[in-house]
Amino acid sequence: MKSTRLRTIYHETFSGLKLFYRDTNLSENLISNYKIGQIIQEKGFTDMSSIGGGLSGNLRYLIASSQPKDLSKFNPGSAKIGHFLLDSIAYFKVLDIQKIDNKTQVFLLNIPDISISLFKNSSSNLEEEIIEKAQKRFREKIDLPLIPELQTEEWKERTKLPLGMDENGLLFFDDSKIKTESPKRIDVDITKKVIEINKKPWWKFW
Repeated sequence: MKSTRLRTIYHETFSGLKLFYRDTNLSENLISNYKIGQIIQEKGFTDMSSIGGGLSGNLRYLIASSQPKDLSKFNPGSAKIGHFLLDSIAYFKVLDIQKIDNKTQVFLLNIPDISISLFKNSSSNLEEEIIEKAQKRFREKIDLPLIPELQTEEWKERTKLPLGMDENGLLFFDDSKIKTESPKRIDVDITKKVIEINKKPWWKFW
Protein backbone atom coordinates (compact mmCIF):
# COMPACT_ATOMS: atom_id res chain seq x y z
CA MET A 1 0.00 0.00 0.00
CA LYS A 2 1.36 3.40 -0.98
CA SER A 3 2.44 5.61 1.90
CA THR A 4 0.03 8.37 0.87
CA ARG A 5 -2.90 5.96 0.95
CA LEU A 6 -1.78 4.55 4.30
CA ARG A 7 -1.46 8.05 5.70
CA THR A 8 -4.99 8.91 4.54
CA ILE A 9 -6.45 5.82 6.22
CA TYR A 10 -4.66 6.44 9.50
CA HIS A 11 -5.65 10.10 9.41
CA GLU A 12 -9.30 9.15 8.85
CA THR A 13 -9.21 6.60 11.67
CA PHE A 14 -7.24 8.36 14.39
CA SER A 15 -7.77 12.12 13.89
CA GLY A 16 -10.32 13.44 16.36
CA LEU A 17 -10.58 10.05 18.08
CA LYS A 18 -12.81 10.00 21.16
CA LEU A 19 -13.85 7.35 23.67
CA PHE A 20 -17.43 6.17 24.15
CA TYR A 21 -19.08 3.75 26.56
CA ARG A 22 -21.71 1.05 26.14
CA ASP A 23 -22.50 -1.25 29.08
CA THR A 24 -24.59 -4.40 29.07
CA ASN A 25 -24.91 -7.86 30.58
CA LEU A 26 -23.79 -10.80 28.45
CA SER A 27 -23.14 -14.46 29.14
CA GLU A 28 -19.52 -15.62 29.28
CA ASN A 29 -20.22 -17.72 26.19
CA LEU A 30 -20.94 -14.58 24.18
CA ILE A 31 -18.06 -12.60 25.67
CA SER A 32 -15.64 -15.42 24.83
CA ASN A 33 -16.38 -14.90 21.12
CA TYR A 34 -14.26 -11.74 21.16
CA LYS A 35 -10.57 -12.18 20.41
CA ILE A 36 -7.82 -9.56 20.36
CA GLY A 37 -7.00 -8.61 16.76
CA GLN A 38 -10.40 -9.70 15.49
CA ILE A 39 -12.42 -7.60 13.03
CA ILE A 40 -16.15 -7.48 13.74
CA GLN A 41 -19.07 -5.89 11.95
CA GLU A 42 -22.13 -4.42 13.62
CA LYS A 43 -25.18 -4.48 11.36
CA GLY A 44 -27.40 -2.16 13.37
CA PHE A 45 -26.89 1.35 14.65
CA THR A 46 -24.46 1.55 17.57
CA ASP A 47 -25.77 3.58 20.51
CA MET A 48 -23.11 4.72 22.96
CA SER A 49 -22.44 7.41 25.52
CA SER A 50 -19.62 9.90 25.95
CA ILE A 51 -20.21 9.74 29.73
CA GLY A 52 -18.26 7.09 31.57
CA GLY A 53 -18.99 6.09 35.15
CA GLY A 54 -18.93 2.74 36.87
CA LEU A 55 -19.89 -0.35 34.88
CA SER A 56 -23.65 -0.94 34.97
CA GLY A 57 -23.33 -4.51 33.67
CA ASN A 58 -20.73 -7.25 33.48
CA LEU A 59 -19.46 -6.03 30.09
CA ARG A 60 -18.30 -2.64 28.90
CA TYR A 61 -17.65 -1.87 25.28
CA LEU A 62 -15.12 0.96 25.23
CA ILE A 63 -15.32 2.31 21.70
CA ALA A 64 -12.73 4.59 20.10
CA SER A 65 -14.19 6.41 17.12
CA SER A 66 -13.91 9.65 15.19
CA GLN A 67 -17.09 9.06 13.19
CA PRO A 68 -20.20 9.09 15.45
CA LYS A 69 -23.10 11.52 15.25
CA ASP A 70 -23.78 13.71 18.29
CA LEU A 71 -27.52 13.31 18.78
CA SER A 72 -27.73 16.25 21.17
CA LYS A 73 -27.60 18.44 18.07
CA PHE A 74 -30.98 17.04 17.08
CA ASN A 75 -32.46 16.24 20.50
CA PRO A 76 -31.49 18.39 23.51
CA GLY A 77 -32.51 15.52 25.84
CA SER A 78 -29.73 13.39 24.39
CA ALA A 79 -27.14 15.70 25.95
CA LYS A 80 -28.05 14.38 29.40
CA ILE A 81 -26.86 10.90 28.45
CA GLY A 82 -24.07 11.95 26.08
CA HIS A 83 -25.84 10.05 23.31
CA PHE A 84 -23.75 9.36 20.20
CA LEU A 85 -24.61 7.05 17.32
CA LEU A 86 -22.65 5.15 14.68
CA ASP A 87 -24.40 4.30 11.44
CA SER A 88 -25.34 0.73 10.61
CA ILE A 89 -22.71 -1.58 9.09
CA ALA A 90 -19.84 -0.33 11.23
CA TYR A 91 -16.53 -2.20 11.47
CA PHE A 92 -14.35 -2.50 14.55
CA LYS A 93 -10.99 -4.01 15.45
CA VAL A 94 -10.87 -5.66 18.87
CA LEU A 95 -7.78 -3.99 20.31
CA ASP A 96 -7.85 -5.29 23.85
CA ILE A 97 -9.84 -7.32 26.37
CA GLN A 98 -9.48 -6.70 30.10
CA LYS A 99 -11.15 -8.54 32.98
CA ILE A 100 -11.24 -7.66 36.67
CA ASP A 101 -13.24 -9.99 38.87
CA ASN A 102 -16.57 -10.46 37.05
CA LYS A 103 -16.26 -7.30 34.92
CA THR A 104 -14.92 -7.32 31.36
CA GLN A 105 -13.96 -4.47 29.05
CA VAL A 106 -13.76 -5.06 25.30
CA PHE A 107 -11.90 -2.21 23.61
CA LEU A 108 -13.01 -1.56 20.03
CA LEU A 109 -11.48 0.71 17.40
CA ASN A 110 -13.96 1.90 14.78
CA ILE A 111 -12.25 1.48 11.38
CA PRO A 112 -13.20 2.47 7.81
CA ASP A 113 -14.70 -0.36 5.78
CA ILE A 114 -12.03 0.10 3.11
CA SER A 115 -9.26 -0.60 5.64
CA ILE A 116 -10.34 -3.98 7.03
CA SER A 117 -7.43 -5.91 5.51
CA LEU A 118 -4.88 -3.31 6.66
CA PHE A 119 -6.02 -3.38 10.29
CA LYS A 120 -6.39 -7.15 10.30
CA ASN A 121 -2.83 -7.71 9.12
CA SER A 122 -1.01 -4.94 10.97
CA SER A 123 -0.53 -3.24 14.32
CA SER A 124 0.78 0.22 15.10
CA ASN A 125 2.22 2.36 17.84
CA LEU A 126 -0.99 4.39 17.72
CA GLU A 127 -2.98 1.31 18.69
CA GLU A 128 -0.55 0.54 21.50
CA GLU A 129 -0.90 4.06 22.91
CA ILE A 130 -4.69 4.02 23.04
CA ILE A 131 -4.72 0.46 24.44
CA GLU A 132 -2.62 1.67 27.36
CA LYS A 133 -5.04 4.54 27.96
CA ALA A 134 -8.05 2.22 27.69
CA GLN A 135 -6.64 -0.16 30.29
CA LYS A 136 -6.00 2.75 32.64
CA ARG A 137 -9.53 4.03 32.07
CA PHE A 138 -10.98 0.61 32.97
CA ARG A 139 -9.04 0.42 36.25
CA GLU A 140 -10.07 3.97 37.15
CA LYS A 141 -13.77 3.59 36.41
CA ILE A 142 -14.63 0.03 37.41
CA ASP A 143 -15.56 0.97 40.99
CA LEU A 144 -17.02 4.42 40.34
CA PRO A 145 -20.71 5.13 41.03
CA LEU A 146 -23.14 4.45 38.20
CA ILE A 147 -24.37 7.34 36.04
CA PRO A 148 -28.10 7.61 36.95
CA GLU A 149 -29.08 8.95 33.52
CA LEU A 150 -27.72 5.75 31.92
CA GLN A 151 -29.79 3.42 34.11
CA THR A 152 -33.16 4.08 32.46
CA GLU A 153 -35.04 1.21 30.84
CA GLU A 154 -34.97 3.07 27.52
CA TRP A 155 -31.16 3.32 27.50
CA LYS A 156 -30.68 -0.24 28.69
CA GLU A 157 -32.98 -1.44 25.90
CA ARG A 158 -30.88 0.46 23.34
CA THR A 159 -27.60 -1.04 24.56
CA LYS A 160 -28.54 -4.55 25.70
CA LEU A 161 -27.55 -6.45 22.54
CA PRO A 162 -24.00 -7.64 21.84
CA LEU A 163 -22.00 -5.90 19.13
CA GLY A 164 -20.89 -7.86 16.10
CA MET A 165 -23.06 -10.92 16.75
CA ASP A 166 -26.63 -11.99 17.30
CA GLU A 167 -28.08 -13.05 20.64
CA ASN A 168 -27.00 -16.63 19.97
CA GLY A 169 -23.37 -15.67 19.41
CA LEU A 170 -23.37 -15.95 15.60
CA LEU A 171 -20.87 -13.40 14.30
CA PHE A 172 -22.14 -11.13 11.52
CA PHE A 173 -18.71 -11.02 9.88
CA ASP A 174 -16.19 -13.84 9.44
CA ASP A 175 -12.77 -12.21 9.51
CA SER A 176 -11.09 -15.54 8.76
CA LYS A 177 -12.03 -14.91 5.14
CA ILE A 178 -9.77 -11.87 5.00
CA LYS A 179 -6.63 -12.60 3.04
CA THR A 180 -3.89 -13.25 5.60
CA GLU A 181 -0.54 -11.60 5.05
CA SER A 182 2.63 -11.46 7.06
CA PRO A 183 1.89 -9.32 10.14
CA LYS A 184 3.12 -5.77 9.68
CA ARG A 185 4.27 -3.31 12.26
CA ILE A 186 3.47 0.30 11.38
CA ASP A 187 5.10 3.12 13.32
CA VAL A 188 3.65 6.59 12.91
CA ASP A 189 6.05 9.35 13.85
CA ILE A 190 3.86 11.46 16.11
CA THR A 191 6.69 13.97 16.68
CA LYS A 192 6.37 14.97 13.03
CA LYS A 193 2.60 15.26 13.47
CA VAL A 194 1.83 12.84 10.67
CA ILE A 195 -1.65 12.38 12.10
CA GLU A 196 -3.02 15.82 12.81
CA ILE A 197 -6.12 17.87 12.15
CA ASN A 198 -6.63 21.56 12.86
CA LYS A 199 -3.28 21.55 14.70
CA LYS A 200 -4.72 19.38 17.46
CA PRO A 201 -3.34 16.06 18.75
CA TRP A 202 -4.35 12.99 16.77
CA TRP A 203 -6.38 11.74 19.74
CA LYS A 204 -8.78 13.31 22.16
CA PHE A 205 -10.26 11.40 25.05
CA TRP A 206 -13.33 12.51 26.93
